[in-house]
Amino acid sequence: MKTVAVLGTMDTKGAELKYIRDLIRERGLDTLCIHTGIFEPLFEPDITNTEVAAAVNEDIEKIAARKDRAMATDIMARGTEAIVPKLFKQGKFDGIISVGGSGGTSMATPAMRALPIGIPKVMVSTMASGDVSQYVGTSDIVMMPSVVDAEGLNEISMRIFSNAVNAIAGMVDNYKEIKSDGRPLLAATMFGVTTPCIKTAKQYLEDHGYDVLVFHATGAGGKCMESLVRGGYIRGVLDITTTEWCDELYGGVLNAGPHRLEAAGEMGIPQVVSVGAMDMVNFGPWDTVPERYRGRNLYKHNPTVTLMRTTVNENIGLGKVLAEKLNMASGKTVLMLPLKGVSGIDAPGEPFYGPEEDEALFDTVKANLNGSVEVIELDNNVNDDDFALAAAKKLIELIEN
Repeated sequence: MKTVAVLGTMDTKGAELKYIRDLIRERGLDTLCIHTGIFEPLFEPDITNTEVAAAVNEDIEKIAARKDRAMATDIMARGTEAIVPKLFKQGKFDGIISVGGSGGTSMATPAMRALPIGIPKVMVSTMASGDVSQYVGTSDIVMMPSVVDAEGLNEISMRIFSNAVNAIAGMVDNYKEIKSDGRPLLAATMFGVTTPCIKTAKQYLEDHGYDVLVFHATGAGGKCMESLVRGGYIRGVLDITTTEWCDELYGGVLNAGPHRLEAAGEMGIPQVVSVGAMDMVNFGPWDTVPERYRGRNLYKHNPTVTLMRTTVNENIGLGKVLAEKLNMASGKTVLMLPLKGVSGIDAPGEPFYGPEEDEALFDTVKANLNGSVEVIELDNNVNDDDFALAAAKKLIELIEN
């Protein structure tokens, strides 16, 4: 019989979690109830809070005696993150569900993130209608808004909990094992303005025996790719679209954080890197562009995305950070520069055409690279077939030689 882990504070959310447990059992599945609260649970758990705290060498009675909620939440979050993956590896459950407010969500989601990609995870939360990136991270947690506060059972909360149980039960009961076909996995980064390049390169790579995972370079995409690289899934990286650094340096909304472009180098994985879409910083709707940028070269990509052309000075900054990251690489690394434009709108007649800006980027990165990084300059736009195919062929060469 398949089992769903029911995770949460069974002292303060006992009625809600018991209701969820009972619904799961009604669906013909078993449960593994894990108590993450500080005090006595309202029903008997399978894994006690004493065990959770002990997973990080803490004593639950001492935690309770301190009466420090923030400290207790931090300890139990760490304990949950430590014990849940171990229980999964022992075959104790097949999927996991939790319910909570900000504290409960903060305790449950680190443990969910520590589980493998593809394992069913549902978090019913009062925090689910806002920015959930801090909870989901680079994982595949399904965040379901609780609508009402996760406090007590009523007509609305019971309907939400029932739907959440149907979701986790359906995922667990119908879980399909996807077996690898043995083809090596590669990662590639793409934006709308570099799509033709990646489509051409992807087809060539797949025709030559590789599977290509494409990541949308929207901040979350870059983080997910780096996470999978560090997880050992990826054999090579075609990092054509490094635009997330524009947002990281100049206040855009699609940044991937300060460690973007580090994972492949740290893991010693072959990588072909380019400067795709480094001509733009991303903002939301037109009226959300910061006041200091209102006089700049702006382009309305769609109703929810406004692009800003990077300047010469900004490209100098981008070149320096790109070189810094590539110099850190321990594996085979090649930088490919498209001398006729870094995106689909950085071309003659297009709104972001900027030879001077591109030249500042190219010259700066070349001047700051060490001798371990090979540089290839091609007289193409990034989206030309010749450039895409050269990048794909180079990556295969790095992997196979």
